[in-house]
Amino acid sequence: MAMSSTSILKFPLYNSLRLTNLKPKLPSSLIFNPQKPKSLTLKTYQRTQIKSLFTGIVEELGKIKELGFDESGESFDMVIHSPTVLQDVNLGDSIAVNGTCLTVTEFDSDRLEFKAGLAPETLRKTSLIELVKGSVVNLERAVKPSTRMGGHFVQGHVDGTGEIVSMEVEGDSLWIKVKTSPEILKFIVPKGFIAVDGTSLTVVEVFDEDGCFNFMMVAYTQQNVVIPLKKIGQKVNLEVDVLGKYVEKLLSSGFVESIKSR
Repeated sequence: MAMSSTSILKFPLYNSLRLTNLKPKLPSSLIFNPQKPKSLTLKTYQRTQIKSLFTGIVEELGKIKELGFDESGESFDMVIHSPTVLQDVNLGDSIAVNGTCLTVTEFDSDRLEFKAGLAPETLRKTSLIELVKGSVVNLERAVKPSTRMGGHFVQGHVDGTGEIVSMEVEGDSLWIKVKTSPEILKFIVPKGFIAVDGTSLTVVEVFDEDGCFNFMMVAYTQQNVVIPLKKIGQKVNLEVDVLGKYVEKLLSSGFVESIKSR
């Protein structure tokens, strides 16, 4: 509703601004200068590399179609059949293969296959060197901002391997016991997270004397991951909870003692 002249007179401040068309005086630094600068230097910043992250919830069981060194003998590649993870794949994407973060170097949408290369350190640190043509592997794409965190933070940086020492059935569940090195076992705690071949699992018990830990898998998990297909004596990739490694680093640095001494 428009104001009448009588109404305007009742608001002297409004009336004053309206009649005088008062404009605030801007600082000279905020006044737009239409003149083109003589020279313009663009600053460039190096973007911090964003590491891939996984949840430990396996999306698909893929199958090894080919693997081995190329003709030069310098590059070890594997080709994996994987209908699900190829749905939105791009070159350079990260895919966790048995918990190992690998980069897609080639893919074929018609054959539903992708190729990934393995560095020498990857072959030394993981159990992927034991794979053969026809082997089944756990596959998971890197998370998106909209992905539910159904498991835990998995980086795909395998800390080492463990050996399956026992597999026991209890009802429809499966108990698995794994032996590993002291360097890895010190980060494993009861009720804590661990990624076994890229599968997010909860540790039940830790047997320090035997250098072992165990976990239980329910029926659904058994049907959707590769671990139950393995046999006693075979190796699995292990990635401990990264929080434990940060705590260990913090304590060993003397940071806590420096705070106490203040």
